[in-house]
Amino acid sequence: MTTTKPWLVRLCRLLGGSLARLLFSIRVEGAHLVPSSGPVLLAGNHSGFVDGPLVFLLAPRPAALLAKAEIFIGPFTRLFLALGQIPVRRGKPDRTALASGLATLADGKALGVFPEGTRGGGAFDEITDGLAYLALRSGAPVVPLVVLGTDKAWPRGNRPPRLRAPVRIVFGAPVTVTATGDPRARRTVADAAEQLRLALVEHLQRATRETA
Repeated sequence: MTTTKPWLVRLCRLLGGSLARLLFSIRVEGAHLVPSSGPVLLAGNHSGFVDGPLVFLLAPRPAALLAKAEIFIGPFTRLFLALGQIPVRRGKPDRTALASGLATLADGKALGVFPEGTRGGGAFDEITDGLAYLALRSGAPVVPLVVLGTDKAWPRGNRPPRLRAPVRIVFGAPVTVTATGDPRARRTVADAAEQLRLALVEHLQRATRETA
């Protein structure tokens, strides 16, 4: 199995981050709210297909991301694994991905999750239980983040990106989940997921108001 190569992560973040800032007019806000060390979950919305890459490149500290397994194909598999990314099979609980996520957090690292499960409106109307499970089992704080503008900066389909389109990446204050029962119980995880969903919605609304 390919192990993470920190030098490659640093190189990709340096070069890729510079390229992203050339392509788009990017503002990163609230970076100081992300703990500089220790385990942390970065929980973001998902309305554009470059959301994940931008978070990987521009988050204030390197983060492994739970990414859909479909992109781990051919030579990209070794590359993504060397960058510390974790494939997740969508549609049902992926215990292997969750175990890898917990191991990442146990190592004191950052883990990025897009809890809506797929690209959509990015409004956190629904989230999967995976984020809550990881937060409860690890005890790691959850930092809400929203990526705004990527759906317009690089529209769906085969259309090219809109050069210098505005994009905001906004981090919020860490949230600690309160367990309402046995952390392993399905009901407790569901309650925690709703706690987190409301916190994520609140952060999204605050960031959106600041845009207006």
